[in-house]
Amino acid sequence: MIALNQVVKRYPGGYEALKQVSLEIGKGELVCVTGPSGAGKSTLLKLLAAIERPTSGSVVVNGQNVGALRPRALPYFRRNFGLVLQDQKLLPDRTAFDNVALPLHIQGYDGRDIAARVRAALEKVGLGEREKALPVALSGGEQQRLSSPAPSCTVPPSWWLTNRPAIWMRSTPSNWRRCSAPSTRRASPWSSPPTTCSCSTPCSRAAWR
Repeated sequence: MIALNQVVKRYPGGYEALKQVSLEIGKGELVCVTGPSGAGKSTLLKLLAAIERPTSGSVVVNGQNVGALRPRALPYFRRNFGLVLQDQKLLPDRTAFDNVALPLHIQGYDGRDIAARVRAALEKVGLGEREKALPVALSGGEQQRLSSPAPSCTVPPSWWLTNRPAIWMRSTPSNWRRCSAPSTRRASPWSSPPTTCSCSTPCSRAAWR
């Protein structure tokens, strides 16, 4: 179980990202946290994974008080989580394969087992042919997809914490083309496109209707 009791997170300068937050999440529950930018959604996830500590109040995960964990206990605590964050936590000097394989090496998996698990995960997110690429050679969407399979190819976590995991994963069917019709609004996953289009064939604008 995850339990927050009167949690406050205050940053230098006095800004309070979270104020008196209390909630409980039971095993097997799927919970979506929504709100405008700056509402504290990312801060909440970071508190649960002990990336940040609460200013006051308690954060308890599986019976452990997150705020009381010692630094040497954090790596073991975080093995309870599959984390997909907004910013990609990738090692710039490691290939796509090595980035995904690193947690498995740390946990002592056999080399052949690691290779099989990593390649299966990369294939699953469409990066099978990019395993030797460094992060700098990957697009933003590819980097986001690379940061997501690592938890899934290790021991299944007790909890998944995902921060807008699909924002770079939207795709347009290959037989559609970019809309050439003039418009004052950009057709994209983040804004609703116009409902009329002069194209005679399916286009990207139609993808978001």
